[in-house]
Amino acid sequence: MVTPNWTRRHVLSLADFSPAEYDTVLQTAASFREVLSTRTKKVPALQGQVITNLFFESSTRTRSSFELAAKRLSADTLNFAPGTSSLTKGETILDTAKTYLAMGTDMMVIRHKEAGVPQAIAQEMDRLNTHVGVLNAGDGQHEHPSQGLLDLFTLCTLLDHDYPRVDLLRGKKIAIVGDILHSRVARSNLWSLTTSGAEVHLAGPPTLLPHWFAEFVKPPSKKAGEQANPTPQPSILPPTIHWELDPALENADFVMTLRLQKERMTSHLLPSLREYHQQFGITGDRLQRCKPSVKVLHPGPVNRGVEISSELMDDPDFSLISQQVTSGVAVRMALLYLMGSGKG
Repeated sequence: MVTPNWTRRHVLSLADFSPAEYDTVLQTAASFREVLSTRTKKVPALQGQVITNLFFESSTRTRSSFELAAKRLSADTLNFAPGTSSLTKGETILDTAKTYLAMGTDMMVIRHKEAGVPQAIAQEMDRLNTHVGVLNAGDGQHEHPSQGLLDLFTLCTLLDHDYPRVDLLRGKKIAIVGDILHSRVARSNLWSLTTSGAEVHLAGPPTLLPHWFAEFVKPPSKKAGEQANPTPQPSILPPTIHWELDPALENADFVMTLRLQKERMTSHLLPSLREYHQQFGITGDRLQRCKPSVKVLHPGPVNRGVEISSELMDDPDFSLISQQVTSGVAVRMALLYLMGSGKG
């Protein structure tokens, strides 16, 4: 498998990904999807490499998916558990990372409740000239790049199973509904979908969808010492903000509903879950405003009967939720392979 246009050591954000990089991930994931359909389900692509999962925050889907992806690539895995680690004795996060570095780690997959932790570890690895790659598996309210990429893969493979690519989404209307404010998934999807040329509509209560999200997709300024992406970004359309659900759903091709991040809410931002479902919950009746071919996504875990009705969640004619989980393994295999293929 040849990947001449991949130069990233770390994957920390989708903010500066180019369409070519998205396509590289999608088509590499498509190749690994074929591997996963075979009897052996394994390739020796990363044999001899060590991948450490540093999950300082609870996770089911993401952690299991990364662990399985590494094993399918024949890598050795180390799994970190904060409750039984030396963090309880006062060790710093950077010292924990350097401990795994000393054990021979080649890549680190990091999740933390605070934004910026994966970036800090990546900077330390670069300062030490280690050539260790760092992959952000979700940091606070910042980003969740692999989730954004698996959502992108799910959408593009639905449109072209054999040759997924981002230009398939150009002009498609995609509604993202729910707790936009606290969602790192929404941020990563904003970067990927707008770069793909999709028409993104955000819908949610005013307390969970500030007006400044309309300016969110402007590329951030580069920090000192950060390498700029040489590939020019296409012009992108900022998302449209709605504080009511119906306009966002009108003629939508896809609807992505988000979990209410109750653990991150520091004040009473909603009157009640019942009222939220009445105003923003996705149901079969509400989907009648969308295109007849509309599909629904949710990154999970799902609060049934709050963000989406149970009937709709389990309806294979509309729901892509199980496909998202399946896509996660292939996409994370692709990311680990691309980041680690230069070390073999």
